Amino acid sequence: MHAPAAQTPPERTLIRNIGLLLSGDLSQPLLDADAILVENGVIAAIGAARELADAGPAGVIDANSSAVMPGLIDSHVHPVFGDWTPRQNQLGWIDSFLNGGVTTMISAGEVHLPGRPKDIVGLKALAITAQRAFSNFRPGGVKLHAGAPILEQGMTEQDFADLAEAGVTLIGEVGLGTVRAGEEAQRMVGWARKHGMQSTIHTGGPSVPGSSYIDKDVVLEADPDIIGHINGGHTALPVDQIRCLCEGCQRGIEIVHNGNERAGLFAARAAYELGQPERIILGTDSPAGSGVQPLGILRVMALLAGVGELPPEHVVCFATGNTARMRGLDSGLIEVGRPADLLFAAEPQHSAGGDILQALAMGDLPGVGMVMIDGIIRCHRSRHTPPTSRLPEVVAP
Repeated sequence: MHAPAAQTPPERTLIRNIGLLLSGDLSQPLLDADAILVENGVIAAIGAARELADAGPAGVIDANSSAVMPGLIDSHVHPVFGDWTPRQNQLGWIDSFLNGGVTTMISAGEVHLPGRPKDIVGLKALAITAQRAFSNFRPGGVKLHAGAPILEQGMTEQDFADLAEAGVTLIGEVGLGTVRAGEEAQRMVGWARKHGMQSTIHTGGPSVPGSSYIDKDVVLEADPDIIGHINGGHTALPVDQIRCLCEGCQRGIEIVHNGNERAGLFAARAAYELGQPERIILGTDSPAGSGVQPLGILRVMALLAGVGELPPEHVVCFATGNTARMRGLDSGLIEVGRPADLLFAAEPQHSAGGDILQALAMGDLPGVGMVMIDGIIRCHRSRHTPPTSRLPEVVAP
């Protein structure tokens, strides 16, 4: 459970020979460019390799016709401390997600901590500690936004003010604590929003002993920023309630791996029928009783594209730019000035798809060839995905 050695990104890196450049932006998911220039960990230019090469001496990565996209964002995880999960008594789970292309994670609450404090002083202390710890410790280099207190009865607006002043920006899943009624949740979600904190609500049947069944009426009354695992974690609401949630608010529609696949497909199609695909974001809701899923985001992408028949270039946006914009992150998009958090991937060997988008449309998992965070290579060929048909190569230091 060691943090990666402190590294400084190269002053300049040219990424050339990109086969497909996927922006993460629904308004323009494919970019007409074959190269990216990275300077000091930030995207400095996007264009033709022959033009960007004139910027001066640089290290060179040959993408070997791989697709390059923003690193994936898991909108729903439950970390505890470091790279350990007591839910599965497993070390190294975050580093495993890095091998699945994930460069950023968002905590939905540090709920799995053994003996998790439920008194107000204790829950605030835990949230502040988690926020501080994961700001200082990035397993594998992955950016984990943590410190998401589980709401308990008796909290006052001052508690939210105190948390915000300490740097806490998230609220854990509403419904995992004693705050379960719509009116009470609405009041606390309002306090959180007033103090700049983003909220997520549990949706569907209970996931662990002590959590609650949260139906559409509670969600709509609480009005959280994110409808957490709208497809259940694991047990989903009836589809008429899911449609009501999609139609009845304008908040984030989060589809997770550890949920009901049929309900997830229904929610995604409902968002398209409403003309609002920008509301769809993806998570895993892990670690969980079903385990740790390093390829969870890729699997949801393949489900939505392959079974749901949604445009695969849009599905990439669900896992990157949609989440980045909804969560207020600086990563998640291929744009000048954004951090160089990049995923190099391609269709797996022997896929019937001719490129990564065709492979996703057929339901195949992409092969990950390299992952970069802040301009630093954190992972070469993935130890978890199928072998990629195109492998990036560092050709000049």
